[in-house]
Amino acid sequence: MSAPTRPNLLMIVSSAVEGVSAQSFVQAYNLAIPTFTIQLASPNGRQIEYVHQDDSNRRWFNEFRSKANSMPISLESIDANRYSAMLIPAAPGALHDLFSSKDLAQIVIHFVKEKKAICAVGDGVAGLCGARLQDNKEWCFQDYSITATSLNEAARESHFTSLPVLLEDFVKDHGGNYNRSKADAIHVVIDRHVITGQNIQSTLTAVQNLILMCSQK
Repeated sequence: MSAPTRPNLLMIVSSAVEGVSAQSFVQAYNLAIPTFTIQLASPNGRQIEYVHQDDSNRRWFNEFRSKANSMPISLESIDANRYSAMLIPAAPGALHDLFSSKDLAQIVIHFVKEKKAICAVGDGVAGLCGARLQDNKEWCFQDYSITATSLNEAARESHFTSLPVLLEDFVKDHGGNYNRSKADAIHVVIDRHVITGQNIQSTLTAVQNLILMCSQK
């Protein structure tokens, strides 16, 4: 008997200069790869800047970049029907490009309508912000309980005053039920098919729950 086919996971990454959290990406990728076939995708298929690398994950990225699947494809080329789940790791750059990506918004709308598993962590939750229903008026995640980078965590950034969006405020202003814990605490919220993590520290727990959710289907 042939081995069962692994479900396809769409891993959305920012290609903005502000980058993707190295720690969150490595943890998410390593935890998900035994369960899923992973496809990376970024705006226009551009290369990814992994920020805040340390000696250990720098070696990991050197090896990872030699693999063919380390190159993202463009969001506009994605056929959302092919994927069972979506994962957006923590990424400062997400506030700058994923937040306003119309291609990503259409993919997210598909996932919401089909009730497919969605997992987003920290600043990566910005990738969910553009998805709207009913003539572009209603946010897809209105009435969902959601966490994301808190104001306390965002305020510690040196470029806080120039951030294009504050996720805690966005969720509250658009009808979501924002939920947070203390800064840097592991905090994950699950509401229906949507899993959100507050910060980089919540990556492992969020992705573990994504795997559990998909294994129950």
